[in-house]
Amino acid sequence: MMRSISLHVRLLIVAMVSGIAALLFAAYAIDNVLERFVLRGIDRTLDTQIEVLAGAIGPDGRLDRAHVIDLPGFRAPARGWAWRVRTAAGQWDNGSHFARLDLSERRGRRMPNMRFGEGRLANGDPVHVRQTAYPGRGGPIEIVAGAPRGLVDRPLKEAMGSLLVSLALLAIGLAGATLIQLRYGLRPVRALRDAVARVRSGAAPRLPLDQPRELRPLAEEVNALIEQNEAGLDHARSHLSNLAHGLKTPLTTLSLQLARENASPEARALVGQLDDRIAHHLRRARSAAPGAGGRARSIVADVADGLGEALRRIHADRGVTIAITVDPALAVAVDPQDLDEMLGNLLDNACRHAAARVALSARGDGSNVVVEVADDGPGLTEGQVEEALRPGARLDESGPGYGFGLAIVRELAELYGGRLMLVRCDSLGGLAARLSLPGAVPTESESRRVT
Repeated sequence: MMRSISLHVRLLIVAMVSGIAALLFAAYAIDNVLERFVLRGIDRTLDTQIEVLAGAIGPDGRLDRAHVIDLPGFRAPARGWAWRVRTAAGQWDNGSHFARLDLSERRGRRMPNMRFGEGRLANGDPVHVRQTAYPGRGGPIEIVAGAPRGLVDRPLKEAMGSLLVSLALLAIGLAGATLIQLRYGLRPVRALRDAVARVRSGAAPRLPLDQPRELRPLAEEVNALIEQNEAGLDHARSHLSNLAHGLKTPLTTLSLQLARENASPEARALVGQLDDRIAHHLRRARSAAPGAGGRARSIVADVADGLGEALRRIHADRGVTIAITVDPALAVAVDPQDLDEMLGNLLDNACRHAAARVALSARGDGSNVVVEVADDGPGLTEGQVEEALRPGARLDESGPGYGFGLAIVRELAELYGGRLMLVRCDSLGGLAARLSLPGAVPTESESRRVT
């Protein structure tokens, strides 16, 4: 599943996940910083009140209220400000009572054994608490001071609201920047893809080497592969051409000898078939290799229209209609003679086995062109399709076979990097031969002719 995801989507997912993680960490860190900043001021007030209370405790451990000074917040206990002094001589408070204290150890800057934490008053209000405990002359002394928790939470909520809005805007900005970065960063990859398509269609012989440093080795390797394939194909075509020419002369001599000796029609027909096969391989030897510079191109409509006119005359006695629907702008990177042979075989087979109708259509399919030749004949079974496409095989002509020409069509299609498929035609009910061939970009003159 992951292998099918594009690089653009992968990089975007990574950027989004890392960006969201960074923003969440930033929000968490900023929240802690803000909380410590707000608590710092409140802690100073609580520590000051504790120091005042500690100074008002006499040697006997009793609190001298005459020396107690309540800071402004502690003068209104009902609002959540509270303090409490507890010694062996008694307990004093400012009117508020602590119901629960959850404290943690922390040494204060000015007072020893300072602890802090959260608590709750008797009326249920939450408070932020500071506490110190130390030994006195008359026994242990404990002083607790608390401030309403709302003094901490309220500013934090207001600050976090603004912070989250800012982080959301930042996330949107980062997402936009990431999209721009990916579009700009992956532009050379898209350009390289287009260059490969131009090479495949025959519009360019090689990939350009003016690539970014990371892509230049890839372009060099692809060019080296193209050169290696060209050399191998040239070598193979040379041997094939030599072999075919070597057989051509004795085969011609044999044909003349059979004619002089009045040989049987079957023997002369067999020699004719061999001669056709050799001519076919000679044409293959002349065909340019896929991806090579100067690769031929053919306009599908021109070849199809010419074949349609010829086959209408050939099969005029059977009353077969041939409908051709092809966009005049469709071009394939195939030699015209080879395209003529492929479409001629497909159309002739369709006309011989059609009841009344044959249809040829073509459409673009990405970088390829798909030509479909369909008829309303009996069609083929799956087993017959495999047999008809097997090189060197020939179906029984008394049955619904489509002859040896289909193997030739498949061989030529594969030579150009295409393929041939035989399927059931839903519209006509017979066989549909789908020929996929590499598309070619029309030349300027062809484009002007279409328009």
